Amino acid sequence: MPILDRESVKIFYEFNGVAGGRTPVLLTHGYSATAEMWQPNLEALGARRRVITWDIRGHGRSDSPEDQACYSAELSVADMEAIIDATGVERAVVGGLSLGGYLSLEFYLHHPERVAALMLFDTGPGFKRDEARAGWNRTAEATAAGYDTRGLDALPNRPEVGRATHRGAAGLAKAARGILVQQDARVIESLPTIAVPTLVVVGALDTPFLAAADYMAAKVPGTVKVVIEDAGHASNIDQPEAFNRAVLDFLEGV
Repeated sequence: MPILDRESVKIFYEFNGVAGGRTPVLLTHGYSATAEMWQPNLEALGARRRVITWDIRGHGRSDSPEDQACYSAELSVADMEAIIDATGVERAVVGGLSLGGYLSLEFYLHHPERVAALMLFDTGPGFKRDEARAGWNRTAEATAAGYDTRGLDALPNRPEVGRATHRGAAGLAKAARGILVQQDARVIESLPTIAVPTLVVVGALDTPFLAAADYMAAKVPGTVKVVIEDAGHASNIDQPEAFNRAVLDFLEGV
């Protein structure tokens, strides 16, 4: 089990797929899920390339440090870069679901030279308006408070979360306050500057993210958008065959 030591914070990651194949893929899970959420996809996606998955700090097999300052989107992006470095990869296809998709956009904003393509699953690019962002952050704080008071009983009943095993709820609460919250409009304003092939996938039943998928497809030049029928927020689990087909078709052009 590979473990990366990030200034005494241990980050779990793992390889899947064929070594020495095509451009590797780095996949980042959603908030309160873990790398286990990608199990229905790894065999198909790894048939011709390495697939790297990992647990965000505060989640799963990664550490949950006590200091709230150890949790931020910037530190998560740095973790992603360190994992890519540790695996000897120069450039990767960077993708993720929900929070993982947002962090993938953050990663491109900081390290465009390391990104061969982007894959954005059931996610959004943040908010332009301060009021909307403040509403999102209030929801993140309420989520954190739920973990404070109810522990792991506060985990939502969603397919990707049901596959997760967490050491405790404290890290999830701190991740909500430090990683799930958003500080500014940099990510959403950067969409027109993205200059790599980009795939946007959304479940047809994932109502909160349908408009976000349309927005990203309109703003990112040359985006391929795929709507997966009979799928909700965890489109990769709800309809794995359709999801894998959409991703593999996209990767053939990378």
